[in-house]
Amino acid sequence: MGIGFTELIVILVIVLILFGPGKLPEIGKALGKGIREFKKAQQGLLDDDSDEPEKNQKVSKEKKSEDGKSDDKKPEEKVV
Repeated sequence: MGIGFTELIVILVIVLILFGPGKLPEIGKALGKGIREFKKAQQGLLDDDSDEPEKNQKVSKEKKSEDGKSDDKKPEEKVV
């Protein structure tokens, strides 16, 4: 169902006719750079998603310690 070898050759011939042999290296370089940046951005998003639960736990612990309602501390007794 994808692009076969014959279709790929036809596309490359059309591109060669349209842009000429001088522009092909520039087009290939730009295309490769774009794909590389896309993969890097995609990986960055995946890394951010995997770090998110850890960040949420850290933030909730910090909020508890700021409020003075941390699970680790016993409530202080007032001396009258």
